[in-house]
Amino acid sequence: MADKKIKITQIKSAIGYRQRTKDTLIALGIKKMNSSVIKINNLAIQGMVTAVNHLVKVEEV
Repeated sequence: MADKKIKITQIKSAIGYRQRTKDTLIALGIKKMNSSVIKINNLAIQGMVTAVNHLVKVEEV
């Protein structure tokens, strides 16, 4: 079975947000504004995306 992948792009700056939010972006592999990463869609990634959904845009790949 092929795992579904999602593309996560940071669309808003993390400046002014708490350190935990910034650490979540780093854990996802996002380093700069407008940078994107492709991740396998699993529960751990979904939880991280939910925590920073106000800063990122998610698309299915």
